[in-house]
Amino acid sequence: MTSPITPQVVADHGLSPDEYDRVLRALGREPNLVELGIFSVMWSEHCSYKSSRIHLKTLPTTGPQVICGPGENAGVVDIGDGQAAIFKMESHNHPSYIEPYQGAATGVGGILRDVFTMGARPVANMNALRFGRPEHPKMRHLISGVVRGIGGYGNCVGVPTVGGEVNFHPAYDGNILVNAMTVGIADTDKIFYSAASGVGNPIVYVGSKTGRDGIHGATMASADFSDDTEEKRPTVQVGDPFTEKLLIEACLELMATDAIVAIQDMGAAGLTSSSVEMASKGGVGIELMMDDVPQREQGMTPYEMMLSESQERMLMVLKPGREAEAEAIFLKWQLDFAVIGHVTDTGRMVLKWKGDVVCDIPLAPLADEAPLYDRPSTPTPPARALVDVPECTDVAADLVTLTGSPDIASRRWIWEQYDHMVGADTVQRPGGDAAVVRVHGTSKALAITTDCTPRYCFADPVEGGKQAVAEAWRNLTAVGATPLAITNCLNFANPQRPEIMGQLTGCIDGMGQACRALDFPVVSGNVSLYNESKATGGGSAILPTPAIGGLGLLADWQKSITIDFKQVGDIILALGTRRGDLGQSLWLRECFGREDGPPPRVDLADERRTGDYLRAASAAGQVTAAHDVADGGLLVAVAEMALASGIGAILDKPMPFDTAASLFAEDQGVYIVTVHDHALAAFLHGAKAAGVDVDPIGRTAGKRIIVETRDKDHVVTLDQLREAHEGFFPRLMGRESALA
Repeated sequence: MTSPITPQVVADHGLSPDEYDRVLRALGREPNLVELGIFSVMWSEHCSYKSSRIHLKTLPTTGPQVICGPGENAGVVDIGDGQAAIFKMESHNHPSYIEPYQGAATGVGGILRDVFTMGARPVANMNALRFGRPEHPKMRHLISGVVRGIGGYGNCVGVPTVGGEVNFHPAYDGNILVNAMTVGIADTDKIFYSAASGVGNPIVYVGSKTGRDGIHGATMASADFSDDTEEKRPTVQVGDPFTEKLLIEACLELMATDAIVAIQDMGAAGLTSSSVEMASKGGVGIELMMDDVPQREQGMTPYEMMLSESQERMLMVLKPGREAEAEAIFLKWQLDFAVIGHVTDTGRMVLKWKGDVVCDIPLAPLADEAPLYDRPSTPTPPARALVDVPECTDVAADLVTLTGSPDIASRRWIWEQYDHMVGADTVQRPGGDAAVVRVHGTSKALAITTDCTPRYCFADPVEGGKQAVAEAWRNLTAVGATPLAITNCLNFANPQRPEIMGQLTGCIDGMGQACRALDFPVVSGNVSLYNESKATGGGSAILPTPAIGGLGLLADWQKSITIDFKQVGDIILALGTRRGDLGQSLWLRECFGREDGPPPRVDLADERRTGDYLRAASAAGQVTAAHDVADGGLLVAVAEMALASGIGAILDKPMPFDTAASLFAEDQGVYIVTVHDHALAAFLHGAKAAGVDVDPIGRTAGKRIIVETRDKDHVVTLDQLREAHEGFFPRLMGRESALA
């Protein structure tokens, strides 16, 4: 408590000399260690968004469906009938690399709290995972731990994990990404916010006791890696999903009363961020008695209590006189409850411990006046045109290679470890374009997806940012849902490098263009920077990865569209404009070892026309199956539909380009759909009237995929494809698959 504040101590807290000078000016004196620690975490990149705030403000965040946009714990959108969906995605990257099980588990726990803090009952979890080379010596351990952590927490807390995405690239060798998303349902007249108010109102701590786990977790998450991951292990939080379940039920029970003025979960920076954010949003002050904070370890100091990121904790402001009522609820659920302070009118954070004032800080510099940087930015040079495109001489062999490749192979080994049916409202399980979860007790359903293509973002950040949003919109459209809004998790490397800042600003530019064109606003999100590693054997910067979580609404869950072929003899059509661009395609990478060329272009007007028409045709009952063209191109999409159904396909129509471009180009805004013969005329007529391109390309048939070209018929059986598709993860995980 009395340690001198040396330049090394300041540096150890992640503050630059200029930032420390700002601290001195804000206080008018030198801080003590508690105060320095509070400035450190609140001004960390993880909490302050000091390198990204200026750019995030350019994103569209409003719309008739938006009840609450960015700035609260999660975004809120109207889903009709007096109900709202509340959702957010957040990163837990560095903790998951250091300790994969607890890092991933507490990532799930944290995002659950962000959602039920606002009054929602969580109904679904998703995730977006990025790993390094499958053959990397540490990767199997990381995959196993992350998957077990996600399943262990979500399964125990009783919220279904209904889908997600997993990709591999050497750029993630030394810094994996674990992004977690939760969706909840609330009544629109029972949404809770975090702004404290009411001078004298009691401030209440509920949930688990505070320990020493996770201290400086936010600061750790705001720096790149070196070789000291073992030393950083204590910064990783430890989760308890059974306590989280009790906390959900206790909070929702108290929320059914009118006792709560404001509520905030203790996430990154723990008690510090929750108290600072509540007070600053409300324009009030806060006084806390640190002796009254429930503690599970002996001799804890205010520094440790304020910076601890122990899990399953919440902070509330209650109406005066309601303490006993609230305490009875939390004691019933076997949770700690303590009045630890009160709201003041000073605009300051005051902490008292053992009769002494150990912290007295003005709140404005901690929150609204935190550092804000417009960092130097260098645009990514345009990708060179693709030249010397190889020929596709064996369609069947290339298709088998792609279906068994790391980015396309079945994720069954992963999602079978998740309880995706708990709650009995999961309509579409993992494996399709989007998960579909019924809104309990209604005919409505929510469609949920996560998506991003980092190799596109690396080659062209603007186009990649557009594509990430458009792909999420497309996934929701493919299941028949009306897209409502997105959350995002912007994962990038060191923003102090101009080329990395150029990736971030480029992706945000592209995302904004797509959100505006598709009426698909951003309502919540998270930024995770400094995702790069100096660790031995690790890479440098990750690929720019602006992961998108999309939410859509179906009026009738029974009318959702799935990817599986429904019967032999249905007509297969390619809906949307095909361009045959092979740049950055997985076909080039997996079959020829090349990551070349510009990514496929996203025509947002065409995207909108095509998607709107597909939803209309689906609602009219004309479409029997739908799947968007993505990684691997048209033929991989057909193969995935065939594998989902056990019904094959004959593609016998003339190809618009050469073989590779026709089959493996990752054309954007294109869907593969099937229709019955009797619906074909109406479907084609509607597409023409809507100005949407459509090409009949074949029929469903048999147990093989047959592609007729000018030279020969290329044939592969579904059994061959299934062996390749299902075999990757069991082979990779080996013995660990039995333990996971």
